[in-house]
Amino acid sequence: MSQKLDAIELGRALIRCESVTPEDGGALDVLKGALQDIGFSCELLSFSEDGTPDISNLYARIGEGAPHFCFAGHTDTVPVGDPENWSADPFGAEIRNGMLYGRGAADMKTALACFAAAAERFLAGRGDFSGSISLLITGDEEGPAINGTKKLLEWAAARGEKFDACLVGEPTNPDALGEMIKIGRRGSLNCSLTVPGTSGHTAYPHLADNPVHRLIDMLAALTAEALDRGSDHFQPSSLQISTIDVGNPATNVIPAKAEAGFNVRFNDLYDVAGIETWIAERLDRVGGEYDLGIYVSGEAFLTPPGRFSEIIAGAVRRITGRTPELSTSGGTSDARFIKDYCAVAEFGLVGRTMHKADECAALSDLEALTNIYTAILEDYFAPDG
Repeated sequence: MSQKLDAIELGRALIRCESVTPEDGGALDVLKGALQDIGFSCELLSFSEDGTPDISNLYARIGEGAPHFCFAGHTDTVPVGDPENWSADPFGAEIRNGMLYGRGAADMKTALACFAAAAERFLAGRGDFSGSISLLITGDEEGPAINGTKKLLEWAAARGEKFDACLVGEPTNPDALGEMIKIGRRGSLNCSLTVPGTSGHTAYPHLADNPVHRLIDMLAALTAEALDRGSDHFQPSSLQISTIDVGNPATNVIPAKAEAGFNVRFNDLYDVAGIETWIAERLDRVGGEYDLGIYVSGEAFLTPPGRFSEIIAGAVRRITGRTPELSTSGGTSDARFIKDYCAVAEFGLVGRTMHKADECAALSDLEALTNIYTAILEDYFAPDG
């Protein structure tokens, strides 16, 4: 029985869709059509929320029984930047010297194509398949992530969908396919710190209250000591100041307020409440009035090493000859939402060119990733698994 899906050609078709977040560009329809051709039932869903763009999402499933294996990912991409920095059309899906070029080639349109092709290979001739395979695909991973995976999961749960394990196809490998599986992610929160003062003439400081001095002291208090030294599966937590703003063009004026922004990436030694307490204690030691705004991207989480990570690692070893590191490094991903529903891990392509000009993926890696995903499905659904 010949295969209907070719991972490379499906990946090229997806790249040709200009799905820069929040636009879909037809990408979900392309993927939906490919999955329907191999027997998946598909539903396109749009979610909205005041003040945010409407987002298209796709849920596809084949099978009715357990266990239920889910693959999650996204079709949206970051902007291309200056097209002049590209040697190829960012949406042309050009193949050159064994590489496929285009926005989304690494992150992560081709991984979606590889999994779809792997699902077809796995299902071919399996009349006795009694489990379920689904794809949970959003167009809102690179954006605010409000109307995407989080709401898609809530929709699925409300209709009785239950997942046993989920593999996210993010580009997890630093330099070569097979180097790294992500089994968790650090938590992340962004803070805006505003310190009010009283403006005045720099020659008469006793008639003013300089907020810059207190802001400097507060930032020094936040960075004077490390949050921790790391944990068994996580690197040390990190607080990084990202901006300091006064908005004062005059050299002889004490400003009325000073502002700063910082980000905290924290491990499983903390939750958000613990980080907030840690920050407040240090700001209060300096004293004085301040306003702290906090936006939480996600809590730290870990899928402990076990059967699921062993299945993924075993498939990677067989296909690539490499033993992957089980890591929690990097930024956030939609796995932070999925971890509330089932065991989740991430494995995809090499991420060296993601978000860059001339983003690309090796054709040999696309074939290898398809083989890895196929082997993962075979091992996960093995009768003695």
